[in-house]
Amino acid sequence: MRMNPALGGVAFSIHLRRPYDRPVSRLTDEAKRILIGRALRSDQHGETLLPKRIALPVFASDPLSSVAYAPGEVLMVLAVAGFGAYHFSPWIALGVVVLMFTVVASYRQNVHAYPSGGGDYEVATTNLGPRAGLTVASALLVDYVLTVAVSVASGIENLGSAVPFVADNQVAVALAVIGLLTVMNLRGVKESGKIFAIPTYLFVFGVLLTIAVGAFKGMVLDHDMHAPTASYEVVAEHKGLAGFALVFLLLRAFSSGCAALTGVEAISNGVPAFRKPKSKNAANTLALMGGLAVVMFSGIILLAMATDVKMAEDPAKDILINGSPAGDGYHQDPVIAQISAAVFGDGSILFVFLAAVTAMVLFLAANTAYNGFPVLGSILAQDRFLPRQLHTRGDRLAFSNGIVLLAIFAGILVYAYGADSTRLIQLYIVGVFVSFTISQIGMVRHWNRHLADETDPAERRRMHRSRAINAFGAFFTGLVLVVVLLTKFTHGAYVAVLGMAVFYATMSAIRKHYDRVSDELAVTDEKDDDVVRPARVHSIVLISKIHKPTLRALQYAKLMRSDTLEALSIGVDAAETRELQREWMERGIDVPLTVLDSPFREITRPVVDYVKGLRKESPRDVVSVIIPEYVVGHWYEHLLHNQSALRLKGRLLFTPGVMVTSVPYQLESSEAAKVRARRRAEWTAPGSVRRGPAAPQKKNGADPRS
Repeated sequence: MRMNPALGGVAFSIHLRRPYDRPVSRLTDEAKRILIGRALRSDQHGETLLPKRIALPVFASDPLSSVAYAPGEVLMVLAVAGFGAYHFSPWIALGVVVLMFTVVASYRQNVHAYPSGGGDYEVATTNLGPRAGLTVASALLVDYVLTVAVSVASGIENLGSAVPFVADNQVAVALAVIGLLTVMNLRGVKESGKIFAIPTYLFVFGVLLTIAVGAFKGMVLDHDMHAPTASYEVVAEHKGLAGFALVFLLLRAFSSGCAALTGVEAISNGVPAFRKPKSKNAANTLALMGGLAVVMFSGIILLAMATDVKMAEDPAKDILINGSPAGDGYHQDPVIAQISAAVFGDGSILFVFLAAVTAMVLFLAANTAYNGFPVLGSILAQDRFLPRQLHTRGDRLAFSNGIVLLAIFAGILVYAYGADSTRLIQLYIVGVFVSFTISQIGMVRHWNRHLADETDPAERRRMHRSRAINAFGAFFTGLVLVVVLLTKFTHGAYVAVLGMAVFYATMSAIRKHYDRVSDELAVTDEKDDDVVRPARVHSIVLISKIHKPTLRALQYAKLMRSDTLEALSIGVDAAETRELQREWMERGIDVPLTVLDSPFREITRPVVDYVKGLRKESPRDVVSVIIPEYVVGHWYEHLLHNQSALRLKGRLLFTPGVMVTSVPYQLESSEAAKVRARRRAEWTAPGSVRRGPAAPQKKNGADPRS
């Protein structure tokens, strides 16, 4: 209890209650518990942090698995000029390798400079402004959705090379896989990481074994290895390409090979998920991922050349078998499956093993997006660019709402494109290179700013070296971005650009809405903080933060002549709770504030249980729960506000001896709803159809509806 001299000795107090303990699960919760596991307390978050051996498959499964389809995309593009153009593939692979080393070295600087988990979005926002940050965020969100769609579709194709049922039901199986991945990720990052670790390491082992055995047979034993398609012919769509046309084709092939770089940025976004020392462990994991990806990508390209693999964008008519087109019934196996058949023998145990682990790791490669999308969505929600529900952790301390939203977007994309990785991959990598380029430009500005204040010679040398790495990375990735846009825009990349524009516009609109509401609700005048005389009503006022609706609800509760009056807040975020307590004490609000800690981040159940506890202590008392609530005017605003209030009212209205009161606060947009309601009333009143619209009545020369 404290006295506030500014209020003439008015007493105010803050009570901290013990953490809310989850009651015994009801029957309706059992299915959820079986599916995703028992709920975790907020203070158990440290138990979910990842060691490097688990972090590698969690964050690097996308770039590692992309070696299963990126080499094939290179060969399919080169096939446009005929089989003779395949000899350019090693040079294209060299360009991709140089780019991979550049990007990995650049992101190691990001990891050390910005370890908070904002990744490219934080770098761009801090150094280039909110518009650049929002552009990066839009690009990454699109890329994460495409990562899930492309990885799952490619995995279906690899599995279909060994299981005909999968090839015949691609879309259905792909949607089922997305559903399974969603459930696994809802169980939590660490638990899903343990599940994903074994297939990822088996895939790496299988590819490296294939490369080693293939090199040994070809270079030491001088065996003649042939892929199943070695005897086929490739029909050139454009024979004798030269000059600018050939350069354009090679650039397009290079841009397709750059799919091997997708997901590299995920580690910089996931630094908080690493065990300490976080930055060092993240940087080491990034370096290991880059080294493995380079070796695997290069090895597969070289083995594809050595075994005469044939690929085509339209194999039904561009692949000739015994001089005749392959036809619609022909199923084109991925490059890695053809190489495995050449090295180990078609149908051998090692062939089946590699096909199985390749399909599994491609499915699990989507896990990179399942970790990146929800975390970025949470950060954007915290910055008020996305609905606040995306900032809340679920029962397993994962950002459940973001995980489900990603699954919905990816499922729609897979269904729309028929789970065809060749069509989906044309949309790919635009977003990731937008984020690469803007992020590296931001890092150059970051080092320029720090160099202006740094005087230590050794530290300045380190900063100059880091700036040079990021500057080269910005130049190289910017150049690749231009190439990707030029060579892929008409082949489908425009859809990704359109998606980025939609995300950008939507997030900008959400931010404007939240800013407008915040300005409207801010306490700016002393009269907003008027303390009125308490009355005689027993009530509990639910508090989330101090603003105009909160003060109005408190004043209303006092006027209801309460026997006892308290404010109740549910502590979900420790920082926000501390800020609420500080402001409550500073304002000297003469109502006791009870903070009920909720380590499971629930709001509805702790309030209901607290109210039931009061009723149990005094069964004859009537508890009045007063809920501040916004009144909005557009349907989409309902998605952004009052969700917790609706759930609370739904539960409390069925609790005996409890009254629920909403204290509405009309936002400016509610005027639009008021006008619409008035217009509907005019046209639906009895006899209005016969009478027609009434002329507006003027009073003192003014329209009463204005």
